[in-house]
Amino acid sequence: MTVLYTIAIILGAIIVYVLVNTLRLKKAVTNLDQDQFIQGYRKAQLIDVREVKEFEAGHILGARNIPSTQLRQRYKEVRPDLPVYLYCQNAGRSARTALFLKKKGYNQVFQLQGGFKTWSGKVKSKA
Repeated sequence: MTVLYTIAIILGAIIVYVLVNTLRLKKAVTNLDQDQFIQGYRKAQLIDVREVKEFEAGHILGARNIPSTQLRQRYKEVRPDLPVYLYCQNAGRSARTALFLKKKGYNQVFQLQGGFKTWSGKVKSKA
């Protein structure tokens, strides 16, 4: 019986952790569908937070690459006074990047809902 209580407590803690993180991410970033993203990204800083190889394989036309793994060292390359439009492959890394930027004082942070895999607009690649 004690084992069941322990498992229940652990599962409860995991559920609370996931809910808290989900709420934090929702507060940090505004999700935009592709049409909304297209309307605003030309007036903003368009950042692809995927790794370099992913970026080179194909990225949204006009984007610059700041991988999420390098963000702590490079976030000052992003101007806090302009809107920031983020995307990654599935919207996971861009959500975490948005949370980081919000903590650093960036107030206008948006991400492409569903990530690059859902993008059907103009794409550039090195190939």
